[in-house]
Amino acid sequence: MGLPPTQVWTREQIATRILAGDTLFVLNGNLVRVPPSWLAAHPGGNLSILHFVGRDATDEVEAFHSDETLQRMRGFIIGRVEAGEHGWAPFVPPIANGWVRRAGKDGKAQWYNEAQPVPSAAESGSALASQILLKQRVEQPEECGPTLGMLQTAQNELTLKNEKMNSDAYKELHKRVTDAGLYKTPFITGYGPEVVRYTLLGVLSAVCYHYDWLVTSALLLGLFWHQLTFFAHDLGHVGVTHNWTLDRLISIFVADFLGGLSIGWWVNNHNVHHLVPNHPTHDPDIQHLPFLAISPVFFNSLWSSYYKREMTLDAFGRFFVALQHKLFYVVLSLARFNLYANSWGFLAKTAAAPRQFRGGRWWWWAEIGALGLFFLWFGAVLRGCGSWGRGLTYLLVSHVAASPVHVQIVLSHFSRSTADLGPVESFFARQLRTTVDVICSPRIEFIHGGLHLQVTHHLFPRLPRHNLREASLIVKAFAKERGLEYAEFGFVEGNGEVNGVLKQVSDQLKIVGMVADSEIREAMKS
Repeated sequence: MGLPPTQVWTREQIATRILAGDTLFVLNGNLVRVPPSWLAAHPGGNLSILHFVGRDATDEVEAFHSDETLQRMRGFIIGRVEAGEHGWAPFVPPIANGWVRRAGKDGKAQWYNEAQPVPSAAESGSALASQILLKQRVEQPEECGPTLGMLQTAQNELTLKNEKMNSDAYKELHKRVTDAGLYKTPFITGYGPEVVRYTLLGVLSAVCYHYDWLVTSALLLGLFWHQLTFFAHDLGHVGVTHNWTLDRLISIFVADFLGGLSIGWWVNNHNVHHLVPNHPTHDPDIQHLPFLAISPVFFNSLWSSYYKREMTLDAFGRFFVALQHKLFYVVLSLARFNLYANSWGFLAKTAAAPRQFRGGRWWWWAEIGALGLFFLWFGAVLRGCGSWGRGLTYLLVSHVAASPVHVQIVLSHFSRSTADLGPVESFFARQLRTTVDVICSPRIEFIHGGLHLQVTHHLFPRLPRHNLREASLIVKAFAKERGLEYAEFGFVEGNGEVNGVLKQVSDQLKIVGMVADSEIREAMKS
C-alpha cells in the first residue's frame, strides 16, 4: 500500500466537510474519511464511528483494532490535519446534537434531526457546560443540518494540554501491556479449565433432567449459561483466537445456539457502551427505564441515540424507579428475557441491512438459524417437564440462576460518574472515570468471568480475559505513578454503593413528585 496523501487540512476545511455530510476523524495526525458504504458495513456498527466524527479517535481505534485492520485503514486517509501544540482540538460530533444522515425522498442522504438538546442542560447552573443530553424532537427545526456553532466544544475544567498528557500516558501503558505479551491467549491454562467447567455443568444438567431432578437441572443449566456468557463476551471482543471469522463462528454457536442470545446484537450494543460509557443519552448499558434510573437526568425522558426512542418516565416508570433500590435484584433476575427481545429486535432491524465488510450476510442467517435451534431445543426441554407448572418452574429457576452476571456488569458502572465532559476528554481519563473494579480472590475469579477487572478490560478490550489480572497490576502501578484514580471495591461494598445510588435517585424522584403536587395545589388555590 502506498504512502497516504500529504495534503494538510485546516479546521475550517474539515468543519465544512463534516457539515456537508462527510464522516471524518483523526488517527495519529491523519484525517480519515469513512465512505458511506463502509460506514454501513462497519463490523462494529456505525454508531461507534459517528460518536468520533471530528475527534481524535487514535486511542479508541488502536484499542479496538488489530494491527492488520489498522494497516487497512491507511487506505481511507485523505491527508494530515492542522493540529496545535497540544494535539487536535476536537469538534462536537453531529450525533451529539441529535443530527444523523438518512435517505431522503429522492434516495440521497440528507441531514435529519432526531433529537434536540435538553434546554436546562446548557442553561442551568447545575449542569456542566459540556454536557449535551437529548430529548426527542417533535418537529424538524428550520436548519437543514447542523451548524458550525454546534460543532464547537464548550469550556469546562478539562484542557487539551492535560488530556494530551493522558493520551500519551495511555499509549505508553498500551506499549507496556503489549510488550509483556499479554495479547497472547493462554488456550491450555486459560480456556482449558473453562471448557471442562462448561462441559461438566452441561452434562450434569442433562443427567439431572434425565432423572427428573428438574430444579437441580435448571439450576445447573442457569450456571452453564452464566459461565458461557463470559466466553461469548471474550469472543465478541475478538479476544480468543483474534481472528474475526473464527471468533464469530464460535460465538454464534456459544451465544445464539447454546444461550439464545444474538452475539451480533451484543457486539453492536457493547461497542457503543465501551466508547461512551455512562453517557445517559448514548450508552445503552445504563438505559433501563422504566425499571431503573441511575441518575436524575433520566427524569427528563431522554432520547436514546442507540435504541432510537424516547426513554419515557411515565406513571409505570415512576412506580418502579421509586422502588428500584428494593426491586433491583428482582429486575436483574429476570433480565435475560429482555435480552431475548433485544436479540430478535436487532436481527429484525438488520434484516435488510447492507453486507458487512466482515461476515457479509452469512452472519445474519447463521444467527437466525442458531437462535431458532435454541428455542427448539429449549422448548423441547420445557415441554418434557411434564406439566406447565413444572415447565414454568424450570424456566424461572434456570433464568434466575443465570442472573448474577447482570449484577456483575452493573456493579462496574452504576455507581460511577454519568457526567458528559465533552469530546476533549481522553479515552484513558473517560474509562478511569466511569469504571470500577470488583476485588476478589484469584481462586474464585471464574465466578466473575474476568469482568471484575473492568477498568483494565475497558482500557484494553481485546485483551484475553485470563491475562487481565497481570495487566491490571501494570495499570495500577502506572496510575499510581501519575496520581490517577484506579477505582475498586469489594463485592459486598459494591452492591451497597449501587443500591445507595438507586435509593438516592428514588428519593429525588419522590421530592420532585412532592414539589409538583405542591405547585398543583398552589395553582388550584390561586
